[in-house]
Amino acid sequence: MAEEQPLFDAPPLAEQERMVEAILFASAAPVSVADLNARLPHGCDAAMALGALRARYEGRGVHLVRVGEEWAMRTAPDLGFLMSRETVETRKLSRAAIETLAIVAYHQPCTRAEIEEIRGVAVSRGTLDQLLEMEWIRFGRRRDTPGRPVTFVVTQEFLDHFGLENARDLPGLKDLRAAGLLESRPLPDAPEADDDQDDMFEDE
Repeated sequence: MAEEQPLFDAPPLAEQERMVEAILFASAAPVSVADLNARLPHGCDAAMALGALRARYEGRGVHLVRVGEEWAMRTAPDLGFLMSRETVETRKLSRAAIETLAIVAYHQPCTRAEIEEIRGVAVSRGTLDQLLEMEWIRFGRRRDTPGRPVTFVVTQEFLDHFGLENARDLPGLKDLRAAGLLESRPLPDAPEADDDQDDMFEDE
């Protein structure tokens, strides 16, 4: 018995690329493969189109980048200076918020108690609320421990803001110290060479 032929053939790959390109260009936020497939005509392969499109944009002023499990069009990193402009910073993160955000990013999923244990000081409700409001962290799964405390993880918005594909792309502690974002001297009872140590920050 002859195989049943589809009523409509999928568009050529080049046309699928154009469709994906149009969707990503018009989207204000990164788009998942599943969402792309849902928008494309029947029979299209968004993943294949993305691969071809990513290769096509290699070396151009705009890149196709992966943000977690989603995709977006972004300015080439070396051309970012062309997009910069002087603005008034209306909202700065406190040291407590920066440290809390870093701990969540490097130790996720982690509970409030775990954040406080690493920092050595209490975490105010306002600090976590600010990071949640900025959508740089979100609630994760509850721990299967007494009290079932909620955990915190970083968001796609956090990854997108810092140009990361996933949390594994975060710089190591040595890189952070070299950039002046952490104290260059070792913490008490913590060897300088140990990049996996948990006590990342000094007490306030």
